[in-house]
Amino acid sequence: MAHEVRGVVARAKGEPVTLETVLVPDPGPGEALVGVRACGVCHTDLHYREGGINDDFPFLLGHEAAGVVEAVGPDVTSVGPGDFVVLNWRAVCGQCRACRRGRPWYCFSTHNATQPMTLADGTALSPALGIGAFAEKTLVAAGQCTKVDARARPEAVGLLGCGVMAGLGAAMFTGGVTLGDTVAVFGCGGVGCAAVVGSRLAGAVQVIAVDLDPGKLKLATEFGATDVVDASDGDPVEKIRALTGGFGADVCIEAVGNATVMQQAFDARDLAGTLVQVGVPTPDMRIDMPMIEFFGRGGSLKPSWYGDCLPSRDFPLLVDLYLQGRLDLDRFVSETIPLDGVEEAFHSMERGEVLRSVVVIGP
Repeated sequence: MAHEVRGVVARAKGEPVTLETVLVPDPGPGEALVGVRACGVCHTDLHYREGGINDDFPFLLGHEAAGVVEAVGPDVTSVGPGDFVVLNWRAVCGQCRACRRGRPWYCFSTHNATQPMTLADGTALSPALGIGAFAEKTLVAAGQCTKVDARARPEAVGLLGCGVMAGLGAAMFTGGVTLGDTVAVFGCGGVGCAAVVGSRLAGAVQVIAVDLDPGKLKLATEFGATDVVDASDGDPVEKIRALTGGFGADVCIEAVGNATVMQQAFDARDLAGTLVQVGVPTPDMRIDMPMIEFFGRGGSLKPSWYGDCLPSRDFPLLVDLYLQGRLDLDRFVSETIPLDGVEEAFHSMERGEVLRSVVVIGP
C-alpha cells in the first residue's frame, strides 16, 4: 500500500521547490517507514536544487531529520514501530573492505531503500542523500535509522543527521582534537560552530573562531570560542599566530569550502599541525601549495566526510550529552518553519541569517 503524503520537491535545476503529493510505499526487506517529526534545511539540499550534486531530477529534498518508525520490513530487527530515530546517510554495509578492517565510517557501500518514492503520476523521485525527509513520511534503509532517547527534542537532535555531526566529527574524530590543543575554525556557520563545540568537548584549551561576519563571530563565542579573528581586517594567519604565541594552531578546521580559506588554514597550522577540510568545495576549486611547506612542517591534511562519524555509535552518545545539558543542540535551531517554508529558508540561508531553519512536521 502506498502512503499519500506531502513532500518538498525540486523538479528542475535552479527552479523554486514545490510542495507535492508524494507516494511512499510500505517497507520491504531491509527498509523502514518513518514518520518525520523535524528536518533541518541544509546547504546540501540547496546544492541538490541547484544541480550541484547530480542531475537526477526530480529530487525529494531533506535529509537532516528525526522521526518515529511506523513500520519495518519483514527481516528488520535493529529498529521497530514506535522507535524514535535520527536518520543518517551512512547505513554501513558491514561487508566492504573498510567495514571488514574495523573502519566502518569509511564504508564504500552504504545502504538506501530500494523501492522508489514517486510523484502522484508515478514519476520516481531521487531522495536527497537517500533520505528525502522534507515529507510527512519517508522510506529509508533500516540502517539509516539510529534509535535514540525519545525524550530528546526532534528539532534539535535531527541536526545530528548532517551538519552538526559534520562539525562535531571534524574536530573530535577527523581532527583528533585532544586535551590541551589549540584549534582554529575557519567559517562559523552551523558546521563551523559545531566544530567549535566539538573542540571544546574534546578538551581544547583555545578555540579561535575566524569569519568575515561579526554576527557569526559573536555566535561562535556563545558556542565556546575563546578568541575571534575578523578575516576582513588584516591577515587571519598572522592574527592566529599572534594568539598562539607565534606557533599557530594544532588543528585548523576549514568549514567554508573555499580554496583561499583552505590555504589560510594550511598556513595557520603549528609545526606538525593538522588541517581538516569539512567545507564542501565546488568541483572546479583547486589549491596550489609549495611541497616544501608540507614536507618541512609536517602534519597532515584530512578531508572530513560526515565528520568520520559512525551513527550507531555516536548519535546515542551525543543525544545523551544533549539531555544532560552538556551539548546545546537547541542553540543551533534559528527558527522552525512549516513544510511550505523551505524555499524562503533557502534564501535566509544564502543571506547568512540563520544557523538552521528546521521544518517541523509531526506532532
